[in-house]
Amino acid sequence: MADGMPVLDESYLSAALEHAHHPTLAIVYVHLTGDTRFLTDARFKPEYEPINGDPNGKISEAAKQELRDAVTSALLAYQESGKLPSQPDRTTLKQMMDYVATEEIPDEYHNFLTQELPMDGVDKRMPGHGIKIDQSWAKQHKMIIIGAGMSGLLAGIVFKNQGIPFEILEKNPELGGTWYDNTYPGCRVDSPNHIYSYSFEADHDWPHHFSTQEHLLEYFRTVADKYGLREHIRFNTEVTRLSWSDAANTWTVTIRDKDGKQDQIVSRGVVSAVGQLNQPKYPDIKGVETFAGPSFHSARWDHSVDLSGKKVGVIGTGASAYQFVPEIADKVGSMRVFQRTAGWMAPTPEYHEALTPEKLYLMKNLPFYQMWYRFFLFIAMGDAPLMYLVKDPAWNDYGYAPNEMAAEIRRLIEGYISEQAGGDERLRQAMTPDFQIAGKRSLRDNGIWASTLKRDNVELDTTGIREITPKGIITEDGVEHEFDVLIFGTGFKAQDFLFPMKVSGRHGQDLHEMWKGDARAYKGVTVPNFPNLYLMYGPNTNIVVNASIIFFSESEAHYMVELMKTMSEKGVHAADVTKEAHDAYNQFIDAANAEMPWGYAEANSWYRNANGRVAQNWPLRLIDFWNQSREVKEEAYEFLK
Repeated sequence: MADGMPVLDESYLSAALEHAHHPTLAIVYVHLTGDTRFLTDARFKPEYEPINGDPNGKISEAAKQELRDAVTSALLAYQESGKLPSQPDRTTLKQMMDYVATEEIPDEYHNFLTQELPMDGVDKRMPGHGIKIDQSWAKQHKMIIIGAGMSGLLAGIVFKNQGIPFEILEKNPELGGTWYDNTYPGCRVDSPNHIYSYSFEADHDWPHHFSTQEHLLEYFRTVADKYGLREHIRFNTEVTRLSWSDAANTWTVTIRDKDGKQDQIVSRGVVSAVGQLNQPKYPDIKGVETFAGPSFHSARWDHSVDLSGKKVGVIGTGASAYQFVPEIADKVGSMRVFQRTAGWMAPTPEYHEALTPEKLYLMKNLPFYQMWYRFFLFIAMGDAPLMYLVKDPAWNDYGYAPNEMAAEIRRLIEGYISEQAGGDERLRQAMTPDFQIAGKRSLRDNGIWASTLKRDNVELDTTGIREITPKGIITEDGVEHEFDVLIFGTGFKAQDFLFPMKVSGRHGQDLHEMWKGDARAYKGVTVPNFPNLYLMYGPNTNIVVNASIIFFSESEAHYMVELMKTMSEKGVHAADVTKEAHDAYNQFIDAANAEMPWGYAEANSWYRNANGRVAQNWPLRLIDFWNQSREVKEEAYEFLK
């Protein structure tokens, strides 16, 4: 019997397999038998549609049953013998990848994708895998990590693996970052959980396809405990200033505890893991401070305010409002939702669905299933969607879409919105954006938004707000709407990187004065005149359509280790990216962003700063970001003793 494999209940297995993602089953069968016949038989080839398509890729019921029967027989044989055929060779592995992707994957992706698929029993997904830093150097290179959210915890895990001493400073009394701060009703992730998790810490027990804040917070707490990070975290500690010493080549970190007491820590380097979306943004509306009733931002939800039977005004219809408005609609007496611009909906029928016990069983017990299902999601949400956004020089309607395929997708989503409006022309118009898809953040929808707006006690208002008064809101038409409570779903100060810290680098250079509201970094990580300051989720590392932000954080962490290895080999303790390398990189990124909808579409979006520049988004492929994180160009840095 296979070691570690539970005794299979054939009847339950049969029921569970009906819940499977069948293209993933076909790959599992290859692992169990070495037989690739399902990969070449046209009956089993998945065909995915861009909107609301069959997750099994239109494989027929007869073909699915044949596949399930074959997998059952293979599993029983494996259970009996405990033996698998030899691991797939490179040719077979590529065939398996191509099958999942439904097209031939270019050779340049091989190393990148095989890292996601630990085939040889060695998991290479941990950032820094294969890199060994001289330990005598490492022990002298204490790092300060600011923030105990997803990226900060990751940096701690990586430094611990490399023998680099570190301390994590967290302003909150508990870890979790955004999943600690955001506790509004309905808060959940909008990337599928099986890719919104550390690649090296896959979780088989996600209760939903898109899990809630509570489960996400528990996941990061569990990971932190597993890697012994709590002993490295100083909670209730806010960083107020970072100061570089030209004489000592060290950072002095000024901190303040919850009682206001200040202290200083000296370190070789600092990792800013505070993210882009951590400071709530309140609307710039006349009289916003005058409202007499309770008011709060969704990212700082006031749970002491009872909304039952109250007249509630909601300002904003971004991602957070999409989640909390449906959750509170049946509690409030009435609710008026003020919308400046609509967002594109991404039809996601499973958005609130729980993973069935059968699906969870397959994730836990079916060999290779979870790994390849994650790979499928990674491919489906990876570089493939970018093709919908790239300008076609032969296309003649850039105002509507960048290419013919994107135009078709837009028409499909417009049709979906029309269906959701249910014949209400006013609602259809209000819910339909007038800019290109991806011009601003798209919103996952399973029909609940429109159904909420159609409730008798909910009203969508697109008039525009003139001012806020002690009683409520006056719209541009002069009408005053009275409310008991105001809720601001108005996003974050995404452009204020490292705000409100004061950061001074070489020769006393002030970081925010240098940026002047237009944050830039080399590879999103390092900034000229600020040696050994590493940014995670820094400028131009946000994603729009592809994969998970955790992938980017893992790539950034790997790059930090690569750079530290280079420093250790040179016998130096500081590296400062050159202005020339930094400027050339940002010119390249700016040119690429200018070709994407978020760079030229007329849309109100946090993607662009006050200067009109896209300072947030990564415009290229995942493999491009992955590749750049694997290489340190020594000529791009000045190395300091």
